[in-house]
Amino acid sequence: MIKKYFLYGSLSLFFLFPQTELSASEQDYNLRREASEEAIGLSLSDAISLGLRNNYAIRSVYLDRIAQKFDLRVAEDRFTPKLQLSGRYIAGKNQDENFRKTNLSPNATLLTPLGTRFTLSWTRENTRAGVNNFHNDGASITVVQPLLRGAGTDVNNAPILLAKLQEQTNRLNLKATISDSITQIIFAYHALLRAQEQQSLSVASLKRMRKLVGINKELIDAGRMAQTDIIQTQADLAMQELSAKEAENNVHSTRLALLKLLALNHKTPIYATDTLKGTQISLHIEQSIARAQAQQPDYLIQLLSAKTADIQLLQARNNRLWDLSLVGGASQDRSTSETRNWENFVGIKLDIPIGDMTQKQAEVQAKVNVQKQALRLEEEKAHLEQKVINAIRDTESRWQEYQLAIKASSLSQKKLNIEQEKLQAGRSSNFQVLSFETDLRNAENARLNTLIHYLNAQAELDQILGTTLESWEITLND
Repeated sequence: MIKKYFLYGSLSLFFLFPQTELSASEQDYNLRREASEEAIGLSLSDAISLGLRNNYAIRSVYLDRIAQKFDLRVAEDRFTPKLQLSGRYIAGKNQDENFRKTNLSPNATLLTPLGTRFTLSWTRENTRAGVNNFHNDGASITVVQPLLRGAGTDVNNAPILLAKLQEQTNRLNLKATISDSITQIIFAYHALLRAQEQQSLSVASLKRMRKLVGINKELIDAGRMAQTDIIQTQADLAMQELSAKEAENNVHSTRLALLKLLALNHKTPIYATDTLKGTQISLHIEQSIARAQAQQPDYLIQLLSAKTADIQLLQARNNRLWDLSLVGGASQDRSTSETRNWENFVGIKLDIPIGDMTQKQAEVQAKVNVQKQALRLEEEKAHLEQKVINAIRDTESRWQEYQLAIKASSLSQKKLNIEQEKLQAGRSSNFQVLSFETDLRNAENARLNTLIHYLNAQAELDQILGTTLESWEITLND
């Protein structure tokens, strides 16, 4: 049954990772049944769901998003009126008398997309000295319209555009972090599955070796085998017991690695419940490259960086212009005597920097950055195409290896069964059976390893294409 969840829910299985195929032996079944009585079964879907809720890297990047969203909000607030209230109270004494002064000065400013800046201020000051009381208040409005530096919608909207580009970059970084974490969890889960399967194979091989030791004893009792011939079988049995112990330790270490990624207590008794299965996929290289260029976070970040560099060059060139502005305003003030004074003005303000190379330096650096970013984008595009091609070919190669390993394992099993029958009939040697037993163990491990490599190659391909979240039907609640 397929389920779809948001970021902090369960997830559907991706078609690249269908469940199960490696045939479970009777020993494997018993091992899983015994484990299930004590441990907590965990599917790959459950593991990813837990990782999305608990993984430290994901939680950290979501905390960063709080500050990042506020940065965008501040940038978008650029053209809203700003109000500042200032006040002062002073109590003092001079050579004549005690005095007290109070001052209140609210100030409002407004910047428009054209660069026009309006400033409205009002000031009231009271002075009490002895029995005398003086006050003064006044209001003024000032308008400044740049004609060169700071003029026009392009340069005034640039900070907002930069903030929006940075926000898109932050979201892509969030997607990349979650995709990386999911891929790591998939690798760790497959490692635990492989360790469990290797333990099952080791137990099955150990049982066969014990059965062979029993057959050797029966042949010795019947006088059909020399007493010394059983020593090699017993030695191989001891080595297989050692291998079984190593497989058990490997299960514990891979379990701890998965628990770390899931941010769970290291004592949590979990075991992987999915059984391994590989399903062949077929992808067109050109279509995959186009898909990666549309969805791969690292490549999209380079595209945004190129746009950012262009805007920064625009700002640097604007900063080199003369500061030529039209200014105008009006003011009125009133004193204790109720005398009103007013003033209107209009004019031109001009600032010309001479001998200052810093602005030219900023423009040169911005121009170089644009060119370097174009090179990075070209390099990233070529690198992405190479990674997609290599990932697809690696996936196809892993599938072929897996098919060959299945064939080798099946033939090794048949070869061993025939040789065991020949041994009981006295038409084979103990050494030959032991040799075929080793061949079977190697073939089974090869089948297991090639399947794990194939599944990991699919997960890596999904990450390179930038479709990990889409494939697992994960929606970012951002």
